[in-house]
Amino acid sequence: MRLVRLLMACALMAGLAPAAHAQPRDPILVPEISQHEVIVRQGFTGADLLLYGAILQPDGRARPGTSPYDIVVVLKGPSEAINLREKRRIWGMWINADSAQFRSAPSYYAVASSRPLSDIVDPRTAAIYELGVNYLQLSPIGAIRPEEVSRFAEGLVAKREASGLYSQQEDAVSISEGVLYQARIALPSSVLTGTYTAETFAIANGRVLASATSEVTVSKKGFERAVEVASRQWSLAYGLMAVALSVFMGWAAGRLFALG
Repeated sequence: MRLVRLLMACALMAGLAPAAHAQPRDPILVPEISQHEVIVRQGFTGADLLLYGAILQPDGRARPGTSPYDIVVVLKGPSEAINLREKRRIWGMWINADSAQFRSAPSYYAVASSRPLSDIVDPRTAAIYELGVNYLQLSPIGAIRPEEVSRFAEGLVAKREASGLYSQQEDAVSISEGVLYQARIALPSSVLTGTYTAETFAIANGRVLASATSEVTVSKKGFERAVEVASRQWSLAYGLMAVALSVFMGWAAGRLFALG
């Protein structure tokens, strides 16, 4: 209860300007994140973020009780262009077959909701706000049939779900006293650096009433940062050095085994 009272006080003292999507009679969201910067260093095993905040009434007051709203939290990483290739087994060999290119696939995507998304919004609303891994707007490049887009999109989602880069957690947002909400979202060790956007939605009767956004920066420092910068600014030299190092390590390992 002490934590609840503290968060309520912080929420009421924070700037209470309505979110961009809020209407005069709609609720106001005051979001916060446990850490706004994640530092990736050697041995980084991932991070656990707590996304929390308060749901206030249009007059800026917190009114404890049963919340009339559902809360959906989306954490999205930097978008990237991606080229997918489908492998097929022909005459006992796996070879590249069809391919598809997407202009803006999020490098990371996680959604947490207070109830199953299908019970909160209809497919049209889910598609508009990209609520759910099946409603990501991936922007295919070139002429590609809709059924192929769906097949490749499902393959991309399945692959990134397996690696922890995409996730959908239903019944994972808890709402305390109808005012405070919180959800935990994990960042795997393989996340890309960049700015991550955390967007919170207050939804009632299938309609998004308010939204609010905060940001998390994932960055590298020290030696890891120097390596990343070198790989981008001097890509040719970096690639040649990586190949030379691999050849040297292979030669050294062979010599060690030969001496043994």
